[in-house]
Amino acid sequence: MKGTLLRGGKKGLDLTWTLGKVIFPVTLIVTILQYTPVLPWVMDKLEPLMGWLGLPGQAAVPLVVGNFLNLYAGIAAILSFDFTVKEVFILAVMLSFSHNLLIESTVAKKVGVSWWIVIGVRLSLAFFSAFIIHLFWDGGGAQAKYGLAPSNPVEPEGWTEIVIQGVQTAGMGIIQLAFIVIPLMVVMQFMREKGWLDKFSEWVAPCTRFLGMERNTSMTLAAGLTIGLAYGAGLMIQAVEEDGVSKKDMYLAVIFLVACHAVVEDTLVFIPLGIPVWPLLIIRLTTAVLLTAAVGFVWNKLQHNRKDTSHEHTYHSL
Repeated sequence: MKGTLLRGGKKGLDLTWTLGKVIFPVTLIVTILQYTPVLPWVMDKLEPLMGWLGLPGQAAVPLVVGNFLNLYAGIAAILSFDFTVKEVFILAVMLSFSHNLLIESTVAKKVGVSWWIVIGVRLSLAFFSAFIIHLFWDGGGAQAKYGLAPSNPVEPEGWTEIVIQGVQTAGMGIIQLAFIVIPLMVVMQFMREKGWLDKFSEWVAPCTRFLGMERNTSMTLAAGLTIGLAYGAGLMIQAVEEDGVSKKDMYLAVIFLVACHAVVEDTLVFIPLGIPVWPLLIIRLTTAVLLTAAVGFVWNKLQHNRKDTSHEHTYHSL
């Protein structure tokens, strides 16, 4: 038992260090950028696009902040404006698909998935879903009533306070990461050595097979669905190194998870905004399953055709 704790703890520390090298500088830089003309300039450029999505110009603020930082920052920005229920719902769907882009895309790159694919899929899902909701939903015209609004942080004065706030935000992100990743890796090490992970893989094998993946991808999916991309990256990296997850299966797993990760937390955080959260969850799950199954079907078909072609060449050469 002691050996398991040590091995799991060491893996947790190693992964915290690996992910921390990504999360700390990105969080620090983006936090500082909030107080420069850069983010306001981006928001100004996005304002004309908002009309196509049925959103007012100020909706660009939570979208930019949420995509550069995280869901909580996006939600805090929503609370700063008066939106209708429909507008808040559109923003919630968009931010569910697309948030924390810099960190989560860089984390995905750590497991061998191109960052531009991750960003491309997430932004496409966000804007497409917003356009469809705007087009087909006629309701939600009432003013949104916010509850449990968080207190606004004190605005820093001067560059010294801005940098200090950035360092504190980034540092707290690393501490939070360590509190999640280290115990998780200890538990996973225990389950791995007891053979429980193999049992779990057998249970979810039908799901992974439907999505076009091998069953050794099951832990990657479980981690991403429950604790998210950034925190679940530890298990994803371990899956690539120890479980022999193929490049194709990791791509499919990441495609699934960019559409639907941290489903409990990322859904519940929208409750204070006064919107229906069940449709939000159903939209994410349905989109993730259909998109991944479609990509997996096409990918497996292409692989099968390539094998048949290579066999024909070998036969003719004989």
